[in-house]
Amino acid sequence: MKYIQAVFFFLFISSTSQATNYYVNAKIGNDKNNGKSHQTPWKTLTKVSSFNFKPGDVILLAKGQEFFGSIQLINRSGTKEKPIIISNYNAFSGDKNPTINAKGFLNGVLLINCSYINVEGLTIMANGGIKPKSKKKGMRCGVLVTTSKEGVFKNITLNNLVVKDVFYEHPNFQRGVAEVKTANGLQSYGWGIRFINNNKGSLLKNITVQSCKISNIGHTGIKITGSVQNLKLVTNTVFKTGGPGMQMSGVKNAHVKGNNINYSGANDDSRKWGRGSGLWTWGCDSVIIEHNSFRNANGPADSAGCHIDFNCKNIIVQYNLSENNAGGFCEILGNNWNCAYRYNISINDGHRIKKKGIAFQEGKIYWLSGFVGKNKERHGPYNSYFYNNTIYVKSNIVAKMAVAKVTSGALLANNIFYIEGESKAVLGDQYQPQKDDASDLKNIVFKNNLFLKAENWPKIVAIQDEEPVYGNPHFVNAGGKKITDYIPTNIDVIKDKGIEIPHIPKDKKGLMIGLKVEKDILGNTIKGLPDMGAIELN
Repeated sequence: MKYIQAVFFFLFISSTSQATNYYVNAKIGNDKNNGKSHQTPWKTLTKVSSFNFKPGDVILLAKGQEFFGSIQLINRSGTKEKPIIISNYNAFSGDKNPTINAKGFLNGVLLINCSYINVEGLTIMANGGIKPKSKKKGMRCGVLVTTSKEGVFKNITLNNLVVKDVFYEHPNFQRGVAEVKTANGLQSYGWGIRFINNNKGSLLKNITVQSCKISNIGHTGIKITGSVQNLKLVTNTVFKTGGPGMQMSGVKNAHVKGNNINYSGANDDSRKWGRGSGLWTWGCDSVIIEHNSFRNANGPADSAGCHIDFNCKNIIVQYNLSENNAGGFCEILGNNWNCAYRYNISINDGHRIKKKGIAFQEGKIYWLSGFVGKNKERHGPYNSYFYNNTIYVKSNIVAKMAVAKVTSGALLANNIFYIEGESKAVLGDQYQPQKDDASDLKNIVFKNNLFLKAENWPKIVAIQDEEPVYGNPHFVNAGGKKITDYIPTNIDVIKDKGIEIPHIPKDKKGLMIGLKVEKDILGNTIKGLPDMGAIELN
């Protein structure tokens, strides 16, 4: 008898712990159903948000249907073996992703204090709508992941999402004309995907955003803020965001790979901020940014392809394509340590011209700035590495450079500067412009760079190439927009003409993944001495 009771108890526990699929169908569903089959689906997202899901449960929204409202999971967690999954199913109502229309709601998907959650295969939009009754600055997000209590919250994956048309205000709302001059905007905006962890004693860990498409967003496409560790942003597409394409602050250990970011800082909607780099970091540690494309960044300041804002260390920008970004190519601000741009290709970056009422910062192809905040004493950057990059600037753009007098340690070597037109030195940041007096910067290694002509590097810039090389690399298609357009054909000035990259004097650390590079931007193996520029000739 005791044996039978034990077996019955085991079977009962097993049956209650099994994962369940829950179906949601806006056309035939009913929230009074149990939701456990195609025939008995729920109807609304309100029902989903109110349910106490268990590890392994799967929430499936009907393809081809639109669901109004928001999915909100609070204090819900799966396990490593059994994550909670939010996805879609074929309900014979179309092949497109189900759409969450969060117009009038603050978030399309909201996760608070959650772990082991996968969200995939959804389209999310939130184009204005009813605003909360608050005088405080607000935000509306396609997806928001955040914390409200102490603890470690981990393993959140967002995969194959389409996040589009996210705005806080109604169409035709006019943002303030001074908004774009502020650090991140003072008004309310729409954001694509946000991770926020500003709660003391909490940590967001093991975060992945992959194969998502984010477009037409009031401010930033993907933004991560606060104590976040182990972040992956891979193979995403970000298009026409009013702010940066991607931005991270306070992140430690991140890999940003294979993303395409285009038209950040867009101003094609009056609700958009109108300023933003393709990607930028602030206060981050150990971030590898590689094999991405950054194109057409716009704005009166910053708005580089990818820039390293202040208080960072160990940021490696490598193997990227940067094209037509108003603010420029390389931008490293103050109090940054051991950061690098290497094996990238820059095409027509830094075309912005400083002009009252239009832009308050010059665009630059190379900028070392000691800026660490308005009205604060500038210092650094420290030990900045810049090698084996290929830079092309067409004849009708003036290529500009700026090097702050507080720079401490820099290396420039093996780069190709193919500048068809004029070059000039410009002053630094808009708040505390550096004076263009002479200086003697310490710990500089600047040699063995290939220039199209001697005028490519202005004599007034604070640092000068000690052993410049002049010549034409004869690119396959100078002025093209593809990486392969910048394959050099002039073997005599390219092949094995690079130097082995040394440590900057007094820098014992170098780069977190080493100074030596095994592959070029196309994946070609580097044999013997490196070639000049970003592409190794076979």
